[in-house]
Parts: sequence; structure tokens; C-alpha cells
Amino acid sequence: MIVLGIDPGIANTGWGVVSSGASPRAIAYGTITTSPRTAPELRLAEIHRVISAVIDEHEITAVALEDLYFGKNTSSAIAVGQARGVSLVLAGLRGISCHSYTPQHVKQAVCGRGSAHKAQVQAMIGALLRVQPESDHAADALAVALCHVQRAPLAAAVQAVTR
Repeated sequence: MIVLGIDPGIANTGWGVVSSGASPRAIAYGTITTSPRTAPELRLAEIHRVISAVIDEHEITAVALEDLYFGKNTSSAIAVGQARGVSLVLAGLRGISCHSYTPQHVKQAVCGRGSAHKAQVQAMIGALLRVQPESDHAADALAVALCHVQRAPLAAAVQAVTR
């Protein structure tokens, strides 16, 4: 299984590709940065272009996204939702399954605590995947992908039993 993890955002969208196996490994990762001076539709088009290229370059079998966190700034939440929607559409058009995880689930899977801080997530990604992403957005995306790699076998087993 090759999972594309996405930490969506309009200003910064982190992405990370992780392969499963006895020892999961990071294949590629990065951050898409867009300017607030650029029109929203062009910012979303840039996110689309890069995520599409990542999906095309790697044989992605699943997409894992961080769930939208609603804070006090609703306009920011809407922009994040739009960036998240771009990734969902790309996966849907290619027939790739999508899975959403709350920030707490991701932190629990990677750090063992749902209340872990960003620095702890980055340190654990470094230790588990032996990479040091340049941004916390890329680290978060790798964490989302790793969370799915860890949880997918259990989810599949539960689904098989409940059929």
C-alpha cells in the first residue's frame, strides 16, 4: 500500500507519501505554498497541479487527510475546506479511496498521545521514517499517511467481520 497523506491548507498544504510494509518508509514529501496576494482560484489550482503530479508520479493506493478543525476563524476554516476538497476530488476522479483522521488520532498513532505538540510529531516522524521534513506541514502530512498505514489493517479486518 502506498498512501498519500495530506495536511490541507490554502497557504500551506503539506503532502507526504508513505509505503506500508514491515517497516513503513517515506517515499517523498513536500509543502505547497501559495501567496495570499494570489486569487483563491489560482491558489487552489496550484494545489491541484502539485497533488495531481504526486498522484501521477507514485502509485498511490489510498489518500489520508487530516480532518478539518473548526477554530474561531471561519473564513480560514472555509479556505482549508476548499484545499481539502481539491484533494478529495483528485482522489475521487482516480478511484482512490480517501480516509480522514482527526489531529488527535494522528498524534495518538504517531506519538502515543492525542495531545502531543507539533515538535513531538516532527521528532517521531524523524525517528519512525528516518526523514527530517523542512516544514511542520510536510511532517504532519507524513504523520497522517503513517496513521493510515497503521490503522488500515485493523479497519479492513473490522469491515470483513461486519459484512
